[in-house]
Amino acid sequence: MSNLIVSPAQPPGPEGRLMNITPESAGWEYVGFEVLRLSPGETIRRETGDREVCLVLLSGRADVATAREAWENVGDRMSIFEKKPPCSVYVPNGDHYRVTAVTELELAVCSAPGKGTHAARLISPGEVGTETRGYGNLERQIHNILPEGEPADSLLVVEVFTPNGHWSSYPPHKHDRDALPDESFLEETYYFRVDPGQGFAVQRVYTDDRSLDETLVVRNGEAVLVPRGYHPVGAPPGYDVYYLNVMAGPHRTWKFHNDPDHSWIMTPPGALSGNAAGE
Repeated sequence: MSNLIVSPAQPPGPEGRLMNITPESAGWEYVGFEVLRLSPGETIRRETGDREVCLVLLSGRADVATAREAWENVGDRMSIFEKKPPCSVYVPNGDHYRVTAVTELELAVCSAPGKGTHAARLISPGEVGTETRGYGNLERQIHNILPEGEPADSLLVVEVFTPNGHWSSYPPHKHDRDALPDESFLEETYYFRVDPGQGFAVQRVYTDDRSLDETLVVRNGEAVLVPRGYHPVGAPPGYDVYYLNVMAGPHRTWKFHNDPDHSWIMTPPGALSGNAAGE
């Protein structure tokens, strides 16, 4: 198996942990990502330390509290593939959070370095920006959970629904150079779910010089590390593909560069210019 693929723990570890990607385990500096599965009544409590956190309720309901805020029975998406925007909670560094599952709960814990600039807050489904991106078999549904226009120090968080037979993160694009205003350096994780669950997604991760050049078969519940390079995703016929992206780097802005070999796809005859790029 590629060392870019992270598989879920079977059985889950302590606190229902299915996955734990740290900067140390990934061999990079910024992004951390966990997935926890909690049964009703189970509770986790964590200090954020020097990292800000975005808690994404992938499915299920929970009570969530921080040092100064509390929200009860939040979340109304019982399955990821309901395709509703999720409920999320932003927690700054130097704080703590407590999550108690009200129902069966699948929780993503996204983290990156914090500066203590922003207060804890609930990100309700109605506050999540939704859009349809692309055209034809590049069309996909985007939920902007924590985009750069919303308060955070480092984190960028977005989820994408790619219909079966479609491609996303397409045309192939990258963000691996600290070269603003043209391109920003951002590490990225992709957390995949596939419906029906026996299916798979395909993801390429490759650089211009092909020093990194992998074609990955990604199963339901696995994650992919994208330290650098272009990283398009394909959903095979019959299988809808979801992924949650977490990005962070030295500057909190998403400026990407399309693969020149494929950038023409953005403006085919009859298509709207520029609406097929990005995640």
